[in-house]
Amino acid sequence: MTISEQDAAARLAVRKPIPKPVPAYLPTAGSPLSVDKDLYSTIQQAPRVLIEEFTIPIRSGRAWTAPAGSIIRISTPEGPQVGDLNIWNLHNPRERFWASRTKQLYASHVSTYDRLWSNLPFMRPMMTIIADTLSCDGEFDFHCHSNLTRAVMEYGLNEGDVHDVINLFQVTGWDEKGRYFMSPCPATEGDFVEFLAEQDVLMALSTCPGGNLSLWGFGSDNEKEMIKCCRPLKVEVFRFEDKELLDRSGWKPAEKANYRGRHGLVVAERSTSTK
Repeated sequence: MTISEQDAAARLAVRKPIPKPVPAYLPTAGSPLSVDKDLYSTIQQAPRVLIEEFTIPIRSGRAWTAPAGSIIRISTPEGPQVGDLNIWNLHNPRERFWASRTKQLYASHVSTYDRLWSNLPFMRPMMTIIADTLSCDGEFDFHCHSNLTRAVMEYGLNEGDVHDVINLFQVTGWDEKGRYFMSPCPATEGDFVEFLAEQDVLMALSTCPGGNLSLWGFGSDNEKEMIKCCRPLKVEVFRFEDKELLDRSGWKPAEKANYRGRHGLVVAERSTSTK
C-alpha cells in the first residue's frame, strides 16, 4: 500500500457515517399536507350517482370537466395500461397541476390521502386521492404529449398548456447509477384510482402508446410490438347521492394560498450610510 493509499484508508477509517436523511416535508396535524382520514374515508364510501362515463381507446386522449366535490374514478377495464393525466383549474388554466412539487411534498409515488397541488401563485390542492387499489405505483405522433394536446383543443387550450403529468398505474424510479427506469404496469383488470375534486377542474388523460410498458422500446419495429400491450382506460365521474353530505361534513373547496405573487419584485432597502 502506498503512502497516499494509507492516507486515504486512514481518512475513511475515521470518517463519520452519513446520517440517514430526514424528509423535509412530513404531514402533521393541521398541516395542509394532511387530510382528515376519517372524513375522506366516509366520503369515499358514501352513496354516489354516476353523472358521466366513457372509455378512452388505446393510444388516444380525452379531456373532461368535473365540479368541486365530485369523485373521479379512472380504471383499467381490460387489464394493465399506463395513463398520463393533466389537471387544470376549470376557470383559469394558468392554475395547473405541479408534478415536481407534489412529489417533493409527498413521495415519488403518491397514493391514498395524498393531494395533487397546483402551481404558484395558487399553491392549493387540486384533488385528493381517496382510493387506490394498487397502492404502490413517419414521425410517430402518438406520444402522450400529442394525445393530451389534441384532447384539450376543444377547451381552447394548446400544446403550451400541456404540463408535467402524473403517471397512473405506472412504476418508475432510479437505479443504483441514478438512471431512470420504468417497470411494467402492475395493474390488473378492474384496478382503479379515485380522486375527490377539491376545486372545479378540467382533466385530460392519455392512454399511453407504450401500453403496459412490458414491450417498451424505440423505433418502428418496437412501435409495432408495443401496440400488442395497449388497452383502454375508463373514466367515471360521480356526485354524491346526498347533495348536502359535503356541506354537513365541513368540507370546503380549496382556497388559494395567501401569496401575492411578488417574488423578486420587492427588494429590501439597503443602508447608504458610510459610517
